[in-house]
Amino acid sequence: MNKILWFFLAVLVLNGCNSPTDDGWTDLFNGKDLTGWKQLNGEAIYEAIDGEIVGTTVANTPNSFLCTEQEYGDFVLELEMLLVDDFNSGMQFRSQSLPDYMNGRVHGYQCEVDPSDRAWSAGIYDEARRGWLYPVDLNPDAKSAFKSGEWNHYRIECIGPSIKTWLNGVPVSYLLDDMTPKGFIALQVHSIRDEAMANRQIKWRNIRIKTENLEPSPNEGIYVVNMLANNLSEAEKEQGYKLLFDGQSADQFKSVDGDEFPAEGWQVKDGLLTVLPGGEGGSIITKEEFGPFELKFDFMFTEGANSGVKYGLGNNGHSVGLEYQILDDENHPDAKNGINGNRTLASLYDLIPAKKEGRFINGPGEWNRGRIVLYPDNRAEHWLNGRKVVEFTRGSEEFKELVAGSKFAKMEGFGMAERGPIHIQDHNDEVHFRSIKIREL
Repeated sequence: MNKILWFFLAVLVLNGCNSPTDDGWTDLFNGKDLTGWKQLNGEAIYEAIDGEIVGTTVANTPNSFLCTEQEYGDFVLELEMLLVDDFNSGMQFRSQSLPDYMNGRVHGYQCEVDPSDRAWSAGIYDEARRGWLYPVDLNPDAKSAFKSGEWNHYRIECIGPSIKTWLNGVPVSYLLDDMTPKGFIALQVHSIRDEAMANRQIKWRNIRIKTENLEPSPNEGIYVVNMLANNLSEAEKEQGYKLLFDGQSADQFKSVDGDEFPAEGWQVKDGLLTVLPGGEGGSIITKEEFGPFELKFDFMFTEGANSGVKYGLGNNGHSVGLEYQILDDENHPDAKNGINGNRTLASLYDLIPAKKEGRFINGPGEWNRGRIVLYPDNRAEHWLNGRKVVEFTRGSEEFKELVAGSKFAKMEGFGMAERGPIHIQDHNDEVHFRSIKIREL
């Protein structure tokens, strides 16, 4: 009898890292060795020491990943992480390593570890694929959540296309995306080029996962990055957004020169609102007028294309106002015109150039995420792919000086209308739009 008892106890100890507890959690790390994990890509050192997984940097090797052998779709993952030495790292989830994709390079969602002044810890990065999906500039209140030199508690919730992260109990990211519904979890040790950064360490412990009887957490009011085409999530509805384009019809728009949507020059097809090349349709505006607002929109320009989204319209008609420039900077000559690049992508056209430092641009044929915020106190912002690239205040002395030195100098009250439509420009080039959403502030 004693031998049988000892046998079952041994089985429980050996399999404990894969056995769910009464509350549904399963330990992914048994505290003793790296059973259930495998290393991919780089040659950083991973060890199990004193109940912790310890990763150590090695110079001149690619990003290293310690990956679960099992893949996970819907789950809640919790772990604790300690940066012994400051350097960039992260935890992969719903990630893949495929022989036909970049020769097996690990790619997919990453929950960031960022001890720098940028403070994007628990933001969501798409490793080796699309880049930043949720920079924490979108949720600045969460930037102080990371504790340097201490254990940090991360929580990642993936249920269907909904992806949420928390850091030390603070909600950080909320992403809706369906590119990869399932994949492995991995602990990253970032590549280093400088030999002086070798032997730096990061530690993980208390790594556990829950995969059954999942209940979505309540919405906590943080900014939502919704990459599902023409989708309005419940969280966005709660925040007051509505769709201006739902992928099916353009019935909320009309010609800037008439009461109907242009019969030519524009197309609604395959979920896209497209201005066609040739300039036959002219620009369009919303039938509804808006005061202070927040506008989100996805856009894709073709090679060499030019377009724009205008607002603050009314004092000089519905074609002249503040413009969020849409431009292929690499292939359209207007990028070199104006002053100091104030006609480049996401700039306040002919007035303020978009910040180039840290600006993320997806080129022709790829989707970009635009955002315009016009506050009740006349402050305004332009965002591109999660980064704020322009900010100004309508009516300020600085604004007046900029207008006086621009092509709009002789237009009284330029850009100062209290309410007006949203204008999408036809500049004779093919540009696609989707997921156009607005809320009044």
